[in-house]
Amino acid sequence: MIDETSEETASRQVDRRGFLKGSAFFAALAALGAAVPALAQDPQTKPAPDDGKAPKPDEPQAPKKKPLLDKDGREYRVCDMCGGNMYKQDNTWTCEQCGYSYEE
Repeated sequence: MIDETSEETASRQVDRRGFLKGSAFFAALAALGAAVPALAQDPQTKPAPDDGKAPKPDEPQAPKKKPLLDKDGREYRVCDMCGGNMYKQDNTWTCEQCGYSYEE
């Protein structure tokens, strides 16, 4: 007792292999779509070649970054390992969460 509608729906159902193939195809298209803008960079954004000359004193220097300050006014950095706050003591920056540290 199989009617035609159940055969049609059975032929339209996607098996696991077909689903995974379709998902892989979609993921590849998404990755390609994300990579294309990165490949089409403006050639003006490339750094100028270094000719070994020191910058002239009258040339403007790049502005220094403002230090990050916590609510107590202490300077901190963001930890590379866990994203927590790192504080400086003498010449060592130490993360308050994971304990990662490095000397400056």
